[in-house]
Amino acid sequence: MVDKQSTLWRYLSGPQKDLIQQGFYLLEDTGTHTPIHPVSDYSYLVFPFAKAYEGFLKQLFLDLQLIKKWQYENDHFRIGKILSPEMAKTLRRNSIYTQLTNRLGSSEIPDELWNTWKQGRNLIFHYFPHNIKAITLPQAEELIEEFIRVMQLAVDVCHAVEA
Repeated sequence: MVDKQSTLWRYLSGPQKDLIQQGFYLLEDTGTHTPIHPVSDYSYLVFPFAKAYEGFLKQLFLDLQLIKKWQYENDHFRIGKILSPEMAKTLRRNSIYTQLTNRLGSSEIPDELWNTWKQGRNLIFHYFPHNIKAITLPQAEELIEEFIRVMQLAVDVCHAVEA
């Protein structure tokens, strides 16, 4: 759960909080029922957190003035592209990865944001015929914890929330 007194909780928008609360409800509900059929993939538990994370990143980048309002609202704006370290050279000054690295003086936080995006969203929710990437309940719980940890870290380090 997220501490409702934390800087992260205060920073999150209402819809982001709703997604996180719904995600924790699903997680708790999963533990109270015995499935009729064995569950082979618990990625559905990760989805609300991944969606909240995407909204969080967009809001963070807007608040840090790394993106414009029109980008924040644009249906074609892609976090995975602008946050990817592999795309940094191609995007140059439009790379959020590069801008954050320069602003923070280190790639540690951009790397954490990217790795969480890649592991918790891209690899989970894309379908690869050669690798379905089904996850166990403990793996889903680890990803959920990682989303929360990295969002809290980003809020703290990037000073996106006024004290």
